[in-house]
Amino acid sequence: MNVTEAIQSRRSIRKFKDTPVPEDLLRRLADAGRLAPSASNLQAWHFIFVTDPKLVAKVDLFSPGLSGHPPVILVICSDMEYALEHGSRNSEIYGCMMDASMAAENIMLSALEEGLGTCAIKSYTDAAIRKLLRLPNTYRIEMLMSIGYPEGAPRDPRRIRLEQIIHFNQWEEEK
Repeated sequence: MNVTEAIQSRRSIRKFKDTPVPEDLLRRLADAGRLAPSASNLQAWHFIFVTDPKLVAKVDLFSPGLSGHPPVILVICSDMEYALEHGSRNSEIYGCMMDASMAAENIMLSALEEGLGTCAIKSYTDAAIRKLLRLPNTYRIEMLMSIGYPEGAPRDPRRIRLEQIIHFNQWEEEK
């Protein structure tokens, strides 16, 4: 599958098989995330793969955006202390979130190539997830991602037309 095909076929998966995902495959996904662009090459990200079924169930309790009982929940975090020390206030506020998003997209596209489905999630109870995973206070949770083998095929999402969002050189009303 080439990059364009992956971008065109990637979907948010919300129903998963019970099949465990091998650790070596999760390591490959983390490596894809590690290779994402990073503002000022800061790379303040950390990837926590929650694979223990009991812990997955607990994280699920505090994540209303999570669905489909995934076998793996990825928690993408940023070390904010490191970001401030090695970057800038701008890195801390915006750069880490941007970096995590680019790493997440690399992970999602790599997962697709491996036959896995994913869904990025931003609705969760931060304090509860932090406590469950024993995250240091200096770390910020950027997002969660469900990962697993898809159960069935997702429907195609509605997309707005390119003409509604593309402009060249200056703002133009839609034609």
